[in-house]
Amino acid sequence: MALFRRLFYRKPPDRLLEITDRVYVFDCCFSTKTMEEEEFRTYIDGIISQLQDHFPGASFMVFNFGQGSGNDLLSPLLSPYNITMKDYPQQFSGCPLLSLETISNFLIMSEAWLTNDSSSQNIMLMHCESGGWPLLAFMLASLLLYRKQYTGEQRTLEMVYKQGPKELLGLLTPLNPTSSHLRYLQYVGKLTSGLERQPQIENPFTLDCLILRVVPSFDRKDGCRPIIRVHGQDSSGFVDKSSQILFSTPKTKKHVKHYRKVANAPIKLNVGCRVEGDVVLECIHLGKSLEDEKVMFRVMFNTRFIQSQILMLTLDDIDVAWESKDHFSRDFKSRGTLFRVPCRV
Repeated sequence: MALFRRLFYRKPPDRLLEITDRVYVFDCCFSTKTMEEEEFRTYIDGIISQLQDHFPGASFMVFNFGQGSGNDLLSPLLSPYNITMKDYPQQFSGCPLLSLETISNFLIMSEAWLTNDSSSQNIMLMHCESGGWPLLAFMLASLLLYRKQYTGEQRTLEMVYKQGPKELLGLLTPLNPTSSHLRYLQYVGKLTSGLERQPQIENPFTLDCLILRVVPSFDRKDGCRPIIRVHGQDSSGFVDKSSQILFSTPKTKKHVKHYRKVANAPIKLNVGCRVEGDVVLECIHLGKSLEDEKVMFRVMFNTRFIQSQILMLTLDDIDVAWESKDHFSRDFKSRGTLFRVPCRV
C-alpha cells in the first residue's frame, strides 16, 4: 500500500498526477468537466511550461486515448513544443479496450521510451479525450503490471479506478467494463515474457452458438427476446483491421423469439460466423416491436487464448449494465453463460 501511495500521490508539477517515475497523467482525465477550446489551450500551455521548468532538457511524449471522434484538440497544441503524440482511439463498439496487438505495441513503446535513455530525461504523459477515462484506466493498469510496479490484476485495476471520482466510470460507459478489463489484463500477464514479439493470431474459429443456461429477466413477462451481435476484424485477409459487425441476428419474427424464465430451459442462439483475434460479443434484448434494443451483456475476448472448443462464462465474467445485475438470477451465475467455438476453419 505504501508503494501505491508513493506512485499515485506525488504530484509535481501542478495539474499532473505522477503514476510512477517519469510517467504522468493530465488531471483533467479524472474530471467530468469538459473544457472549452480556449480554456483547454491555456490548461495545456500551463502544464507544458511547468514541465519544461521542472525538467530542463527533457523530452516528452504524449499518449492520447479517446473514442476516435476525429475532433483532435490536443495535437495542434503540442506541435509548437515539438512534442510527439501517439493516438490510441477506441476500436470496438463502445467497449473501452484496444486490440491485444495495440496494447502490446503500447507497452513495448512505453518501456523503450522510459528505459532506452541513459540520461533518464524521457518523460511519458498520458491523456484521454472526453469519455476516454475507462480506456485510459485499463492502459494505466496494464502499464503498472507490465513494469512490475504493482501486482494482482484485480487489485491494480480497482486502485486505478479509484483515482477518478466514484461516479466517473459509470457516467462514461453504460456497461461495467471490469470483467473484460480483467480478462485482458490476464492476457497481458501471459504475454509479458514474450512482448518483444507481436502476438500471433492463430487460425480463425467458427463461433457456432451462444447458450444461456438460465433466462435473464428483461421485460414484464420475466423473460427476454435475445439476439446476438458480434464485432471483430474481418479474417478474410483484407488490410483493413478496423472493427466491424461480423454477425447480427436478423430482426424478424422467424429469428427473434420470446423466452420466459419460468420455462426453466436453456436458450440456444445460433451464430455461425468466423472470428479471429479480438472479438466483442453482445447479447441484446429486443422490445416487443423488435426495434428497441438493450444490451443484456457483453464480453470481449481474444481467440488466441481459447484452449478448448467451449468457453464458459459466469456472471462475473461478463460486462453488464450498472443497474442490470439483478436481471440475472443466481442460477445464471452458478451455471454460467457459455458460447461454443467448435473448430477452426
